[in-house]
Amino acid sequence: MSETVLPNDDLQSTPEASEPSATTSAKRSGNGLAILALLLGAAGIAVGGWGVWQVRQLQGAEQGQGQYLQALSEKTQALQLREQQMSAQLAGLPAAAELEDRRRLVAQLQGDQQRLSQRLESILGASRKDWRLAEAEHLLRLASLRLSALQDIVSARALVQGADDILREQSDPGAFAAREQLAKSLATLSSVQQPDRTGLFLKLAAQREQVQQLSAVSPEFNSDADALGALTADGDGASRWSQWWAELSKYFQIDFNADENVRPLLTGQSLNQLRLALSLTIEQAQWAALNGEAKVYTQALDDARSVLLANFNPDNPQSKAMLDSLNALAEEPVSVVVPDLADSLSAVQAYLERRYLPAEEGKP
Repeated sequence: MSETVLPNDDLQSTPEASEPSATTSAKRSGNGLAILALLLGAAGIAVGGWGVWQVRQLQGAEQGQGQYLQALSEKTQALQLREQQMSAQLAGLPAAAELEDRRRLVAQLQGDQQRLSQRLESILGASRKDWRLAEAEHLLRLASLRLSALQDIVSARALVQGADDILREQSDPGAFAAREQLAKSLATLSSVQQPDRTGLFLKLAAQREQVQQLSAVSPEFNSDADALGALTADGDGASRWSQWWAELSKYFQIDFNADENVRPLLTGQSLNQLRLALSLTIEQAQWAALNGEAKVYTQALDDARSVLLANFNPDNPQSKAMLDSLNALAEEPVSVVVPDLADSLSAVQAYLERRYLPAEEGKP
């Protein structure tokens, strides 16, 4: 077996070559340690940051819990205060025995009220029909009053018709006699004509307004001055005389053949006094027309016509028109003979007595 013999140069160069490789290994191990240290430092920093974050989270949670505990404490205090108030209210309430006594008194009061209501219903009849029958009687009384006080035929007829309608609603054969009497009263009221008192009052008022316009008619004369002037036209003196006579004849004239009653003209204060007297008589007739006083109405119109004929010229168109109107108004009726409703009222009252009699006999 042959051995390979290295030269001396090679043997000498081997140690020198191994020294750089050892240095490289040392460098690599140092770099690894540095990286490891850096990693450990970064990990430490991360762990430290995470710890700081955890501490802050714990502090926030602790602060939230503190606020929650504070809110709970406030609610607890409010509940305690409410409990104290309820305790005070409960302390002010009456005792159970007193509440039982009050409940018993309320029940007794309700029972008494119910018995009183039943008794009131038994006394009053508790029937709408009874109330309606009482209303019918009241309507008849009111109709009789309207007839006696105001001679109001229309209102009385409407009131009697209302009473008859109430009896018709009863559907009671016992009301036949009362309804028969009411029918007779309605027939009598329908046959009576209601005077138009309002119309008479207004017509007389219109005549009163015309009184202030009455005036006397000035007489007119047929003068012969023209004929006299024609006869005396030749001389100047006669002509002047005819002119003077024509002017004078406008104011007065002597008539020896007068066959009419000539009245003096009314002027100034005397005319105003006559107008006032005539107006007062017409006003009196107005009052009589409204109150149905036939005698006063007729007398007032007679006085008005007398004043008009005695003091105003009948040839005056205004006087003549007023005289015609007063004559027409004098023929108008102002009062009527009102029927008596006593029989109808008595028939209804008798029916009510017969209706209530069985109920009164049934009471203990």
